Amino acid sequence: MEVKNHTVLSQFLLVVLSEDPELQPILFGLFLSMYLVTVLGNLLIILAVSSDSHLHTPMYFFLSNLSLIDICFTSTIIPKMLVNIHAHSKEISYLECLTQVYFFMIFVGMDDMLLTIMAYDRFVSICYPLKYTVIMNPRHCVLLVLMCWLIMLCFSLIHILLVKQLTFSIGTEIPHFFCEVVQLFKVASSDALIGIIVMYVSTALVIVFPVTGILYSYSQIVSTLMRMSSSLSKYKAFSTCGSHLCVVSLFYGTGLGVYLSSAVVHSPQGSTIASVMYTMVTPMLNPFIYSLRNKDVKGALGRLLSRAASCS
Repeated sequence: MEVKNHTVLSQFLLVVLSEDPELQPILFGLFLSMYLVTVLGNLLIILAVSSDSHLHTPMYFFLSNLSLIDICFTSTIIPKMLVNIHAHSKEISYLECLTQVYFFMIFVGMDDMLLTIMAYDRFVSICYPLKYTVIMNPRHCVLLVLMCWLIMLCFSLIHILLVKQLTFSIGTEIPHFFCEVVQLFKVASSDALIGIIVMYVSTALVIVFPVTGILYSYSQIVSTLMRMSSSLSKYKAFSTCGSHLCVVSLFYGTGLGVYLSSAVVHSPQGSTIASVMYTMVTPMLNPFIYSLRNKDVKGALGRLLSRAASCS
């Protein structure tokens, strides 16, 4: 097999979701609709939080950041996939692929870390209510988000530099519908052992610490709730965690589904279905979870829409 250096390689081939020409328009319409719903839903959350003074609190500050990340996350993957479906193409350029890998890793990691910060926010609010405004002051909240951005920018840059050292065969097919760093390590012609080791170690750290933080936060929340004598107080305190728990379960549940499907089902189509759930369905459902389960967000959205209707 003839091997070319990555500076010569101009493009990769991606796996298409279906080879059936009759299904192409249906898939295009479906994914375009999901993308528009995702962008619109998350944008409404951002506008509602920013326009309503009642929602200018740490919890909703982190929620608006999560919505922004979800818009960016889906925009990294879906537009290119829609272009390829419309053009009946499998191609993605080398530069586009690296760009997709870089931003995909940033936004997935930011999702992970923001969910952890939101769990920490609920932990402080319920376990230390008298110190909440001091601990979760605006400067502290901004610093937490900036720290997450810095960590993920460096994390993604390290992996891109490792991928840049690899060589690939001409016509290399990536067994996925978008570029992912683990798939690039698998299809590389050169030795990718160092990159794989770094990837698994760093990914484990990025996952283990946030998950540990979430579990610790909720263990302390449950412990505090158990000590409350009033059932109404318990309900009010834990009701603020319901939406967050749903989003956390959806995020990690679909992520685990992607991992298990790739480990058990050795076919691109099997892991692709799980990946669609992870990359498209989860960001689309997050705004609905927060708006339907949270009366403050529902009220802010109602006021936002009524102001928009009166202006028009």
